[in-house]
Amino acid sequence: FIVMHWREHSVAMQEQAHYSDVVADVLRELLAQRDAALAAGIPAERIILDPGLGFSKSWDHNWTLLRHLQRFQEIGHRVLVGASRKAFLGELLGGREPEGRDAATAVVSFWAALHDVWAVRTHDVRGQVDAITVARRLRHEAPMPLS
Repeated sequence: FIVMHWREHSVAMQEQAHYSDVVADVLRELLAQRDAALAAGIPAERIILDPGLGFSKSWDHNWTLLRHLQRFQEIGHRVLVGASRKAFLGELLGGREPEGRDAATAVVSFWAALHDVWAVRTHDVRGQVDAITVARRLRHEAPMPLS
């Protein structure tokens, strides 16, 4: 069961991108959603947390959340990162179109793997597998099978 942070549907979500401390605020709101899932009977071991990159967040908020992935890991649930081809990558790359953001997405996947993120959401599976395989090798873990 994936619990993703967000504050509003896409039509008005960016109007809700105001935080006093984006990491602390997202964690607090995400944990409230997690608690609702637990109260609804979802077993804790089945819950996956997603900080919701791009959803009710500015570009800077997304980068801050990525720099603090360990805070999400400390909670004890698996963590999912969905950065694939997101607008904050396009903004960093001078307005590049989504199809041209796969290399940047692979770097985010590499970063996520270095922080023990459970999974990444992607459009370019092979590129992300390559990035995660390199990250795991650098950490002396077994390479991921390509099957």
